[in-house]
Amino acid sequence: MRHCRHPLHFAHALQPMFDLFDDAPQPEVAWYPAWLTQEQATTLFARIVAETDWRQERIRTPGGWVDQPRLTAWLGEPDAVYIYSGIRNVPQPWTPAVAELCDAVSALCGIRFNSVLLNRYRNGTDSMGWHADHEPELGPEPVIASVSLGATRRFDLKHNATGVTRSFRLTSGSLLVMRGQTQAQWRHRVPKEPTVSGERLNLTFRVVMPELRKKA
Repeated sequence: MRHCRHPLHFAHALQPMFDLFDDAPQPEVAWYPAWLTQEQATTLFARIVAETDWRQERIRTPGGWVDQPRLTAWLGEPDAVYIYSGIRNVPQPWTPAVAELCDAVSALCGIRFNSVLLNRYRNGTDSMGWHADHEPELGPEPVIASVSLGATRRFDLKHNATGVTRSFRLTSGSLLVMRGQTQAQWRHRVPKEPTVSGERLNLTFRVVMPELRKKA
């Protein structure tokens, strides 16, 4: 297990900004639109792009196997094996930049994350469809902390029972933390935005417990 180092120093107050909605269903999230400074976000973007072994996986869909419309990498502790969409993700070792982010996000959330999924959206035609992160090894109420770097992209959450949608513009350096029943009651996506030309990195930190899959 790595030792926490807390190397990042934040220039912005860490205040969630999620109190503007009406009485319709709300996901259990905390939103930090300026969690990192722009200098920090730009530096981390370049480091993570260079340090990461990016892959384009194939996923199982109702129409058959297709290439994911983005590049990905799975990093974490050796036992943090994660299975989704027919892909068995065996973690690559932590890279220095991602380890720094993990320490900082873990300290903020009060939970020790042991893994992270990196998504690299090369332009606005790369995307992620509607889904929920509710695999057995994440537990019944997973905490998922999502850090965005690079181009701004829209992130949608849709309530399963009512269809109510909540949308965020995830800017570079922002942090969105999903908790509680969010994965059980909501789905989320990153839709295609053809007008976006820049690259975006998204890192979703998780706690994977492989022993829970064996019990499922």
